This record gives sequence, structure tokens and C-alpha cells, in this order.
Amino acid sequence: MAKNLLLFLSLLTCGALQAQVLVKSPSETAPLSKNLTKETATLNFIAMGDWGRNGADHQKQVAKQMGITASEVKANFIISTGDNFYPSGVISAQDPSFKYSFEDIYTDFSLQWDWYPVLGNHDYKSNPDAQVEYSKISRRWKMPARYYAKKLPINGDLNNHVLIAFIDTNPLIPEFYSNAEYGPSVKGQDTTAQKRWLAKTLADSDPTIKWKIVVGHHPIYTGGSRTDAYDTKAVRNSLKPTLEKYGVDVYLTGHEHSLQYIKPAGKTHYFISGAASEKTPVKLITDAEMVASDYGFILFSVTSSQLRVQAINDQGEIIYNTLIKK
Repeated sequence: MAKNLLLFLSLLTCGALQAQVLVKSPSETAPLSKNLTKETATLNFIAMGDWGRNGADHQKQVAKQMGITASEVKANFIISTGDNFYPSGVISAQDPSFKYSFEDIYTDFSLQWDWYPVLGNHDYKSNPDAQVEYSKISRRWKMPARYYAKKLPINGDLNNHVLIAFIDTNPLIPEFYSNAEYGPSVKGQDTTAQKRWLAKTLADSDPTIKWKIVVGHHPIYTGGSRTDAYDTKAVRNSLKPTLEKYGVDVYLTGHEHSLQYIKPAGKTHYFISGAASEKTPVKLITDAEMVASDYGFILFSVTSSQLRVQAINDQGEIIYNTLIKK
């Protein structure tokens, strides 16, 4: 009896360490491979999130693989989906966390290009504006404000652009205003002004814009632990009508410590990349194409007519690969 119990506990422990990858159509999955699908004439970028732990909990392993991947595809930039510094953000632009959780971890030459971060709820526990200020110190940290936008040419072609709006989802959650930790930094934020700015940004009629992407921290849909959480519902109610109205192609977030792709009815594809330093359980909800409890990040490769998405774990294995066409 004792031997059987020991075996059960051993299997349970091993199972807890194993990756969990669930897909809508298992018959379409291919054997794990480390061979990236490389598209030609693309804009390549890595999306990662929920990472700043001084190198702990696989942060270093994920960072190493990010460097390998970025080098292989010549990534143009990196997006951070928030919760950049655990457990409680940073207090100033001179905070040691910038060195120990960022500069000393993402050291590969292929990761020395521009980083475009957004703010997560953990970043709100101290001084979120310190991350804005750090943009004046670091050459690669590019956060000019709590929300901002970039129009980036595809493979240097000025006739084809990707428009990316980087937003701050924290003030969109009513419960945060009475929260002892988040409240002080949320109060005073003008959510109406941000939403007006977002609408104006997404309404850009420039014919060279081929894709519209919005990056925030909090997901609208998730197969993680926050499927019906107050923050998920709040951001969904606040943002989804705007995404639909302006034909946003991708809404990219973190917050859940997993890798996910959810595609409900409508134009927008929903991705979560928040597993750069922790992984938590997932479930295959309605409209989910893939949910994975695994350490890693997502590689996006964009042309004017298609978007290749590859989820890559800390071992360099492509755990999911899909192609979205215009």
C-alpha cells in the first residue's frame, strides 16, 4: 500500500512538471520540432510577458531561447505584454530590478533591438511611470508613455505597415480603484481619454496599413484561471466593441502565465503570451484553438497578406504553428 502511494505521489509530482498543450483539433498537430517555419520578406517580432523575476522560474531559460529564435529569424523587435517586474514593479528609473531582471537576463545580441512594453497589474504596485522614465536611460526600452502606438514597415517596405497600439488596461478595471495596491497609481488616469486616443489611432485610414494589432496586459478571453474573472470581464466590456468597430486583427496580452490562441466569431484573433517566467494550468474553452501551460513565448512573422504565429517553449520546441491569411 505504501509503495503504491509513493508511486502515485511520484507520478503526480512528475505530471505537475510536465507541459500541458491542448488544441482544438488534435488530428492537425505535428510532432514537436525545433525547426522554425521561416517566411520570406517578413516583419518578425517576439511577444513575451510576465517575466521579471531576477532570472528565477525559467526566466533565464526562456531568455536564452528567445535569443536563439531572434537570431535565427533576425527579429526586428520584442513586445512585452506586461508584469515586467515581480513582485511589485519598480520604484524609480534607477531601481535595481532593471539590471537584475532585464539587462542581465536578455543579453543575447539578437535581443538588443527595440523592446515595446506595456504595463501589467504588478507594475502598478509601485511606480508605473518609472518604466516610462527608463526609456530615457535604456537604448532598447521604448515606452514613451503609459499608452502609445507604432506604425512599422513590413520588411522595410513603406507601402506596407503594421499598426500596433500599446494600451494600459489597468485603469479599465473598476475594482482596481479601491484596491490598496493598484489604486494609488490608477487614480487620476483618464480612461475616456485613452479610449478616445485608441479609437483615433485605429481609425487611421492610411492605405498602407495592412494589419492592426492592439497590445494590452489583460485578456478578453482566456482558457486559464481567469476565464470568468472580474478583470477579464471588465476589459472585455470596455475594449471589445472598439476592436470590432475598427477591424483589429490581433489583440495580444499576457496576465495568464500560459500561451494561448482563441478565435471567437468576428475578425479579431486573441493571443496570450504570458509564460516567460512562470506557467499555470489551462483548459480548452469554447473558441480556443490552442492553450498551453508551458514556459515560452510567441513568434509573429508578418507579410502584407499573412501572419505566421509560432508558440515556442523554453526548449526551443515549436508547440503550435498556425497561419492567418487576410
